[in-house]
Amino acid sequence: MALPININDLLNKQKVESNRIEFKKGWNPVSVYHSICAFANDIDNTGGGYILIGVEEENGIAKRPVCGLPIEQLDAIQKEMIGFNNLIEPYYAPRLSVEEVDNTNILVIWAPSGPDRPYAAPHDVKAKLKKSTYYIRYGTSSIEARGEQLDELRDMANRVPFDDRGNPAIQYSDISTTILRDYLVQVNSRLANENIVDNLPLILEQMNLLDGPSEKRTIKNVAAMMFCNNPEKFFPITQVEIVTFPEGREQNPNNMIEAPIIKGTVPAMIQSTLSYLRTNIIKENIVKQKNDERSIRYANYPYQALEEAIVNALYHRDYKEREPVEITIEPHRISILSYSGPDRSISMEMIKAAKTLRSRRYRNRRLGEFLKELNLTEGRATGIPTIQSELRKNGSPAATIETDEPRSYFLIDIPCHPDFITPFVQNIELTIRQREIVELLSANPMMKLKELTILFHVSSKTITREINVLKHLGVLIRRSAKGPWIVLQKLED
Repeated sequence: MALPININDLLNKQKVESNRIEFKKGWNPVSVYHSICAFANDIDNTGGGYILIGVEEENGIAKRPVCGLPIEQLDAIQKEMIGFNNLIEPYYAPRLSVEEVDNTNILVIWAPSGPDRPYAAPHDVKAKLKKSTYYIRYGTSSIEARGEQLDELRDMANRVPFDDRGNPAIQYSDISTTILRDYLVQVNSRLANENIVDNLPLILEQMNLLDGPSEKRTIKNVAAMMFCNNPEKFFPITQVEIVTFPEGREQNPNNMIEAPIIKGTVPAMIQSTLSYLRTNIIKENIVKQKNDERSIRYANYPYQALEEAIVNALYHRDYKEREPVEITIEPHRISILSYSGPDRSISMEMIKAAKTLRSRRYRNRRLGEFLKELNLTEGRATGIPTIQSELRKNGSPAATIETDEPRSYFLIDIPCHPDFITPFVQNIELTIRQREIVELLSANPMMKLKELTILFHVSSKTITREINVLKHLGVLIRRSAKGPWIVLQKLED
């Protein structure tokens, strides 16, 4: 069978996490079947893994040119594996592909997560007395699951994510062969050379997009998410809604601009959403420096931060929820709301810190694999750090994250760069002290309340009350307790 991913991406450990790839110079069925079993158990829900036989490893990297395997050994290994597969309990058969690399041949064993987890394999497939053991991945190694690990494996392994489940409602006619071919070409898969129209079931089978027994195969949900023109047929309200409030949602909720609703495959929704933001929202400043030919460039919203936030929203959302991804644009921020919220394995402290959200259970692991192959996401737990890094490099305040105790939603606020906040002029009557506070905070956004109390010779209660009035009027905002003050309203002279 042909691989659903380009062989060079596997050799270079691109588009697939390194802990999902093993290189073996030669054939050692004992260790290989430990890894096959571990990948099939897929305790971290990453999608299984790949074992490349005939590839020598050097410092974790494939040594090129590969050493390869003689053709007669390739045939012998494949015949031998037929018997070894029967030793896995319950029965599990990995997918095999002979690949030509560097003018020689290697054997790629693709072991996706199994539908009947957990699996046990003999400690030694060649021994006469075979003791079965549960194996899991620990980093880049395959180890025996014991104690809490074994309990966890038994507890969570059968929880097949929604996107990896078969859906009897999805028919072959619902899959767009055009979209599927475009994807295969884009990821440089050899499957693109096949006659997809006439061999669609075979292609989907080779891509591990079918589920169930051989006599009644069903198409997995992720196939519709990726390759169906109208995925909302199966996942209602799968769409992106964008609303702009030029004056701010609280300041004037009646003044709004609604963009056309965005529908389609997940990659199409991502691209259409980003195209809208790039065309209508993102702006850039170029500042020339004295005595320096180089210019400083920065944006109101760095594109990479928005891209990561949009991808995260559509990747991690719950496709069983009948709610859209909502994007709200205000003068001082872009808010992205999706349902449901972060997994409970992520603490509230981590969410409030908005640094790294690392989960042991991924809602849409297969969807993430496809997005990674399209270079739309880098990998696990990298989304939030990337957003914060891009904002920091742009000179913007940090993003903030919000959810509720039941974890019913996920809200991320991307702040606008202060230089781009063009306040909406309103007839606001302020006291002399309030106007002076605004002027001071505009000149020094990091000024502390204590400093204001000293300058005005008043109590902290008085300053706090004045600040609250300015916030209520939509003149000031502060995204965090130690963050900068942002002046949202230009005051008339």
